[in-house]
Amino acid sequence: MNDAFPSIPMIPREALFGNPEKSGAQIAKDGRHIAWLAPLDGVMNVFVAPRTALQDARPLTRETGRKIQNFAWARDSQHVLVYKDKDGDEDWHVYAVDLATATMRDLTPYPAINAGIAGSSRKHPGAVLITHNKRDPRFPDLFRVDVATGAETLLAENPGFAGFMTDDDFTVRLAEKMNGDGSSVALLPDGAGGWTEWLHIPAEDALTSGITDKFSPDGKTTLMKDSRGRDTAALVRLDLETQATTLLAADPRADIGGLITDPVSHAPLAYSVDYDRARWVALDPAIQPDLDFLNGAGIGDWGISSRTDDDTLWVVGAQSDTAPGAAYLYDRHAKTLEKLYDARPALADSPLAPMRPEIIKSRDGLNLVSYLTIPRFGAAPHPLVLYVHGGPWARDFFGYHPVHQWLANRGYAVLSVNFRSSTGFGKAFLNAGDHQWGGKMDDDLLDAVDWAVGAGVADPARIAIFGGSYGGYAVLAGMTRNPTRYACGVDIVGPSNLETLLATIPPYWEAFRAQLIKSLGDPDTAEGAALLRDRSPVHRAEALARPLLIGQGANDPRVKQAESDQMVAALQRKNIPVTYVLFPDEGHGFARPENNIAFNAVVEKFLAVHLGGRAEPPAPGEIERSTAQFLAGGI
Repeated sequence: MNDAFPSIPMIPREALFGNPEKSGAQIAKDGRHIAWLAPLDGVMNVFVAPRTALQDARPLTRETGRKIQNFAWARDSQHVLVYKDKDGDEDWHVYAVDLATATMRDLTPYPAINAGIAGSSRKHPGAVLITHNKRDPRFPDLFRVDVATGAETLLAENPGFAGFMTDDDFTVRLAEKMNGDGSSVALLPDGAGGWTEWLHIPAEDALTSGITDKFSPDGKTTLMKDSRGRDTAALVRLDLETQATTLLAADPRADIGGLITDPVSHAPLAYSVDYDRARWVALDPAIQPDLDFLNGAGIGDWGISSRTDDDTLWVVGAQSDTAPGAAYLYDRHAKTLEKLYDARPALADSPLAPMRPEIIKSRDGLNLVSYLTIPRFGAAPHPLVLYVHGGPWARDFFGYHPVHQWLANRGYAVLSVNFRSSTGFGKAFLNAGDHQWGGKMDDDLLDAVDWAVGAGVADPARIAIFGGSYGGYAVLAGMTRNPTRYACGVDIVGPSNLETLLATIPPYWEAFRAQLIKSLGDPDTAEGAALLRDRSPVHRAEALARPLLIGQGANDPRVKQAESDQMVAALQRKNIPVTYVLFPDEGHGFARPENNIAFNAVVEKFLAVHLGGRAEPPAPGEIERSTAQFLAGGI
């Protein structure tokens, strides 16, 4: 197929997976500056410019190794807050960068910690709420930190909670605790340093319900996403005295998703819901003209990435299936939209392929919301790549997807499936995945493949399965449970042994451990241990009958290198071929573009050999510029 369709140009991997030209734009709270991420000597850094003179942008950070992935404006509009870890180890630190001097201060200057930003307030612009686990690796405490000096004040010591909720005065109003049965409980401070259990959320609702920190100005109510007594999560107003709820919005097919709230009162203005496509719905008539304007602007699916304190200016991110991300500045008063940038202008004239939603029925009657991209050349049935999302408590969405575009450009149909356990479709669908790793969750993927074959989309002899994290597990489980269904598979950081996965979770996941056990099985019971062993692909390695490619980050704290090592060792003991690529400077996925592009070059050749698609030859030095180590097999 490599030379069969010369009229359809090959989209370079670099254009799809290299650094974007710009991304992540955010406006300062005072509206005077805009910041974004852009490459500096090949590494993504924070740039900043006056809002009225974007051409005067300057780098605010100067990282030379690993890219900055996330940042946020401090409320004082004089500092930018950035996250950094080391080579993917997820020991995150929070730094404040001074806008005037570009001086960077570590606000969490402690070894071997995991820190995060927990909140900010317009009432306290010079401070930020930060959590870190210096005292107890399992349970992060809550601190108020002065952004300019780094001085921290303990607000709440964590005795074993999943998190805290604070109001605009930085008063701790609630805490959340996960129970051993998978249920959760909201607690109130008792005024004497202790806590009183207040609101119980059953285990079946714990992943689809949650109280927010959107407290009303009088402190008597807050907003909550609530699936109790219903299937999909509704938006409700929760009375903090009586526990009474008032229904604000609900959708029978999907959970309430994003919220737009008033920046002062936190009153809900609009919400989003996403079944097969996302849409915004106004709750307050005053915001309807903004929704109408943005929906009619022809920019695709959009969302607000940041807002000024006076709420007159929004930075809006937008994309569609055939249009990579762009950022716009929206003036609510003038009703004007100014494009700030296209994230990947090199793709502007590329032959991107449209994506379409498909609702596929599982064998037991569930609706599997799925997304299909068909190559723009070649006759059906096509070779198919089943691309499985991670989590599993995540979901696939409609829109621009670099993997879909890459593989469709190489001649493959690409199918992504929201199998049971995926989020956003109600609690029954999510909880249907309990104890079904490598069981009914795999059946859903098989049913989707059968649909693609039956619809004439897929050639049954040329189907690959590809995924990362849980998706990587799905590759290993699918190829050992159904040895002849797939022609080949690609696993990235996928667990192979559910027993060792649970035994080695990061300590700061301890509060969430009960939910993992509810989903996978309890290793402390005979029944649970037997289930975990039965659903672990490493124990069925001898069943593997088709080529397998594994990619792993050596510093992954979630799915440790041992998960891939033991799967490869089990295959090698049976003399079953496998290609194994290790990246010593990566964690849970490949963040450095050089590594991501190099691994995808390996994937591309692997798929071309086993499915027959076309492949872009590796550029000179493309593999060598990465840190790839081939521990088994080769390109």
